[in-house]
Amino acid sequence: MPIDKTTMAARLAAIKVLVVDDEPYTRKVVRALLANIGVHGVYDAPDGATGLEMIRTVVPDVIILDWEMPGLDGPKFARMVRLPEAFPNPDVPIIMLTGHGERSRVIEAMNFGVDEFLLKPVSSRALQDRLISVLAKPHEFVQDGEAAGPARRKMATSRADGDAAVANLTLLN
Repeated sequence: MPIDKTTMAARLAAIKVLVVDDEPYTRKVVRALLANIGVHGVYDAPDGATGLEMIRTVVPDVIILDWEMPGLDGPKFARMVRLPEAFPNPDVPIIMLTGHGERSRVIEAMNFGVDEFLLKPVSSRALQDRLISVLAKPHEFVQDGEAAGPARRKMATSRADGDAAVANLTLLN
């Protein structure tokens, strides 16, 4: 049963989102976009190590994660979060935010447990669509040996808001 707009707006207002990105400007933009779509509980971390610490204290409902960061990058961060013995909520939805939209990157992101994929620069609409996707249609969390994360999905290509030059890739059921 689809979630109506009023229910989704209330859900967005109540969630906690952790933004992990080494670029202060990107964190500021994502924070503003989240506020614009009604998300009030926004926390941010300037690097992967701080993000891992904040998972334990904030217990976010969604993580928006940059791919390229010095030290602990997005892929390593996601792999660590997905370890049930290491983190209290290994099935927390992760939305990967990156400037690299190559198909190989999307496949790699799926392999290390990302729920959704967004290309920079991100639009408010694309961000809202991905949040609604992970909240309204959460992927089943599976563990296969040492690997854990959302169940595999098909890939599809969709266009960003009014920007025919940039294709945002999304992971679908």
